[in-house]
Amino acid sequence: MKIALDAMGGDKAPFETIKGAMKALEEIESLHLVLVGKKEIIEEELKKYKYDSTKIEIVDAREVIEMTDDPVTAVKSKKDSSMNRTLELVKEGVVDASVSAGNTGALITASQLKLKRIKGVLRPAIATMFPNKKGKMLMLDVGATADCKPEFLNQYAIMGSKYLEILLGMKNPTVGLLNIGTEEGKGNEVTREAYNLLRENKSINFAGNVESTEVMNGKIDVVVTDGFTGNMVLKTAEGIAKFVVSSLKEEINKSFIYKLGALLLKPAMKHIMKRMDSSEYGGAMFLGLNGLSIKAHGNSDSNGIKNAIKVANKFAEMKFVEELKNVIDMENSENKTLD
Repeated sequence: MKIALDAMGGDKAPFETIKGAMKALEEIESLHLVLVGKKEIIEEELKKYKYDSTKIEIVDAREVIEMTDDPVTAVKSKKDSSMNRTLELVKEGVVDASVSAGNTGALITASQLKLKRIKGVLRPAIATMFPNKKGKMLMLDVGATADCKPEFLNQYAIMGSKYLEILLGMKNPTVGLLNIGTEEGKGNEVTREAYNLLRENKSINFAGNVESTEVMNGKIDVVVTDGFTGNMVLKTAEGIAKFVVSSLKEEINKSFIYKLGALLLKPAMKHIMKRMDSSEYGGAMFLGLNGLSIKAHGNSDSNGIKNAIKVANKFAEMKFVEELKNVIDMENSENKTLD
């Protein structure tokens, strides 16, 4: 598989992005990478590593979309940006997928402009993995579409179920609708109508409403919500995780006994920290587009970039876009028949 990497995107680019690229090459034998960005900077950074030169290409892009740039303005004005060029390579069929840790709003805008929606997809969604008691769960949308209609949420459930089938080999994953209560009549007009659509949808395994306090209990595999709510849940979860870790470190440093206890618990804590680390989940995918666009966390280190590349490679190998097109076509055909 050939993956394009926005080498200039992210808080730690290009150093960590290129380091992550090197790690990915070591772990995926069949991988071929196209590094997009300022050629002289990329070439200078590559001098630090030993690698198979036949597995790396460089595409020169003279502009960079900064994290502080206005998304729409930057995408339209910085046509020779590394982000735009990375997505154009996907659009042109030069590469099988793209990865960027750059400006999220800009990547949403550029991905939709360059790749377009799959025919029949009402709105794209950003899907991201969360840890839970069972292992992993998927939440969507976490930022692509702030104002949702019930039918959007219904389609997210279909796309999310297919995502887990491809990524984890999960058959018939359970789907939950994020709501303020588990009872059928809870929520606003959108969630109540969405509940009815999801309940009648024979293509998914709908388990009902789920409250935010229960999304990580392991009972739900796919949680669907609007992009506004999903983004807030995601950032709140990340903030709480950071708060807990920093508070724990502060308390441990207050006492020798605490430090001794922490030493004994170090293996368990290390395992928990790894499960909570967003970089372990390989970034988020823009579902519903005619191409694979993976968003790595803006603060990604080399491990996060590596895992994002691995996710992109896996979905490319599994021909996820083609699989999703078939699912959407089938669903729309069935709906027309029922009408």
